[in-house]
Amino acid sequence: MSRADDPFDTYLLRVLCVLIAEQSVSRTAIRMDQSQPAISAALKRLREIFGDPLLVRDKNTMVPTARALTVAAQARAALALLDGLVSSGDLFEPATTELGFTIATPDYLAPPFLAEVVRVFRSVAPRARLSAMPLGPQFDYERALQDGAVDIVIGNWPSPPEHLHSSTLLEDEVVCILARENPLAREGALTAERYLEAAHLVPMPYSSGQRGVVEASLNTLRMQRDRRVECPYFSVAPSLLPGTDLIMTTSRHFAQYHAERHAIAIVPSPMPFPAMRFYQLWHESQHRAAPHAWLRGVLTAAARTLVAPPARPD
Repeated sequence: MSRADDPFDTYLLRVLCVLIAEQSVSRTAIRMDQSQPAISAALKRLREIFGDPLLVRDKNTMVPTARALTVAAQARAALALLDGLVSSGDLFEPATTELGFTIATPDYLAPPFLAEVVRVFRSVAPRARLSAMPLGPQFDYERALQDGAVDIVIGNWPSPPEHLHSSTLLEDEVVCILARENPLAREGALTAERYLEAAHLVPMPYSSGQRGVVEASLNTLRMQRDRRVECPYFSVAPSLLPGTDLIMTTSRHFAQYHAERHAIAIVPSPMPFPAMRFYQLWHESQHRAAPHAWLRGVLTAAARTLVAPPARPD
């Protein structure tokens, strides 16, 4: 095939991958720092090349076709190989890199974590791009890591997949948070029996195949809590506690952050829960890549800020 007959360039492949991930022309344009007409033109060209609509309109979103999902997986693999060819043999320089990094995580780490990650990116790697994707029950994070759609997945379920690499970001105590006026907020009032009888506020699961630390531990003990209210977001849940009799079970660093902003109290858990361990997961294909190792170091350092003592004034 002559160069003139070659329908591809890396730009089109990257547009395709981001379109599949964002399912929106406007969001793709923002993420790639392009105009919407440019992304629309690229999508039109991609449809001509593959003879497939690739994304079809469904209410307020664009849904990828089966052909698009297959092509996107192959495109991500091809781009990973091309990026490796370009960067192989070169030292990684955060100050000059224009690489993009994608992490997938629920919002159960206190906001200072992501704030510190963003601060490092802007100060140390100002030309790099960072995307933070939410995890959810329908998100196949193992496939995303394998295909290169995501660089790092942050999790805290008790048994992470053994075929993925992992390193601990943070280990933290399990505590309960509840409204300050709740009688169970008094010292010694929250017993194991009262804990099981109480109404609980529970964030919805972010993985369909994994139990969280609390549910897994209660299941081992053959006990159940009253999941009276479910909330889709960890970061919203603490604001729902004041004025109610609800209890939320979470990590201490998360509890402390929100206790400074809402009328809630932190109470030691009366149940024998193990420590919550938050970790990062990555695929073997990225294990020795210098940019990826740098990213892992940034996330590890950011996690330390969650438990570091406050700085003393000079």
